[in-house]
Amino acid sequence: MTIERSDIVIIGAGPYGLAAAAQLRRSGLGARVFGEPMSFWERNMPKGMFLRSPWAGSHIGGPGGVSLDEFERTRGSKISRPVPLSDFVAYGHHFRQRSVPDIEPRHVVSVTPRDGGFRLALDDGEPLDAARVVVAAGISPFAWRPPEFNGLPQELASHSSAHTDLARFAGRRVVVIGGGQSALESAALLREGGADVEVILRGPRLRWVGRAPRSGLLGHLLFHRTDVGPAGLSQLVARPALLRRLPRALQRRALRRSIVAGAALWLRPRLVDLPINSGRHVVQASRSNGHLRLQLDDGATRDVDHVLLATGYRVDIRRYAFLGREIQDGLRCVEGYPMLDGGFQSTVPGLYFLGATASQSFGPLVRFVAGTDFAARSVARSLARAKRMSPDLSDRRAGMRTAEREIS
Repeated sequence: MTIERSDIVIIGAGPYGLAAAAQLRRSGLGARVFGEPMSFWERNMPKGMFLRSPWAGSHIGGPGGVSLDEFERTRGSKISRPVPLSDFVAYGHHFRQRSVPDIEPRHVVSVTPRDGGFRLALDDGEPLDAARVVVAAGISPFAWRPPEFNGLPQELASHSSAHTDLARFAGRRVVVIGGGQSALESAALLREGGADVEVILRGPRLRWVGRAPRSGLLGHLLFHRTDVGPAGLSQLVARPALLRRLPRALQRRALRRSIVAGAALWLRPRLVDLPINSGRHVVQASRSNGHLRLQLDDGATRDVDHVLLATGYRVDIRRYAFLGREIQDGLRCVEGYPMLDGGFQSTVPGLYFLGATASQSFGPLVRFVAGTDFAARSVARSLARAKRMSPDLSDRRAGMRTAEREIS
C-alpha cells in the first residue's frame, strides 16, 4: 500500500488551526488541515452566549486578513458588540471559505514517530506520513471536573462545555459552580430560560472585567487592542516574544493575573437579584432521591436537580488521545504544558503546539482568539526555516538539543 506523505499537517480547524493554515499559504507553504471547522464553538458552548473578548481582539489571524470587519461588510448587516457566539461561528466558517476551503473533516486518531517524521492514522483507517505536525486541537479534552463530583452521572452534574442549549433546564433547580464569564453567563441564560439558579464561587467576591477605560489616550496606553490582562500589563501580554524573555517568575505572575476569573461588565444587568454565594465551595455532593444534595464548607446544604460545572479547563497534553506514548515521552512539559521554542516547536522536533497549550511558553495571549495572529506568524516563520533546511533525522536530533537549550 502506498502511503501519502505531506510536509505539514495541522490537527484542528478552530481559530488557531485556521489562522495557521491561512498564514502558511500566504507564505507559500502548503498544509493539510484535519478537523471539523469551528466544532468546539458550535458544540461545546451554549446558544445565546456572547464573546467576552472585544471586537478588536476577535479577528482570526489579526485584523489585516479576513477580519470581522470584512465579514460584516460582506454579509451586509451589522454585528452587535459584544459579538454573539452565533455570529462568531459564522465568521469562522466565512474565514475558512475564503482562506482554507479544502479542510478535511476527518480526525487524526494517532501520531507516532516514523523515519524522522510522523505517521498519522485517520479515523477512516487511512495512514499518512508527515514531516511536521502542528497541533491546534483546542481545549475540549481539558474540561476540569472537581473531584467532589466524581462518580456522579452527567444528568446530575455536567461541565458547562457539555451543553449547546440550556433551555432543557427550564423549571429545574440548578447550581452553577464558578466565578468566570462562562459561569455567570450560563447562570443568566439558565434563569432567562426558566430555571431556578444559584451561583457558588470560591472567590471572596465577583470580579467585573471592563471597568477601566479602553478608549481615548489613557485607555490606549493602559490596554492593548487585544485587551488581554489588566491595565498596563495588557501591553506586555500583547508582546509574547518579549514576555518569554523575562524571568520565569514574572511570566507566571503575568499569566495568573491575566486569567483571573471574572465576568464582563456588560453582563451585570442580566444578573440583578440572581443569588450569588461567594467565598464558598462544595465539599461533598451526593445523590438524594434522584436529586443532588450539596454540602458547602460552612455546613450549609442545597438540594438541587443539577450542578453545572463552569470550572474551566486545565491543560494536560496527555489528554490528547492521539499523541502516542513515544511522542509523550519525548515532550518536555511543565504542569501539563509542552515547553516550546520561539517558533512554537516542542522538544519533539517537527511537532508544534498552538493555542492554550502554548501559554506556559508565550503567556496568556495565546489562550484567546487575539493570539492567533502572533501564533500563526511565528509558526509560519519557523516552518519556513525548517523547510529550507529540510533536516534529516540526525539534524532533527540536533535541533531538539537546540530547542531544549532555548527553552531552559
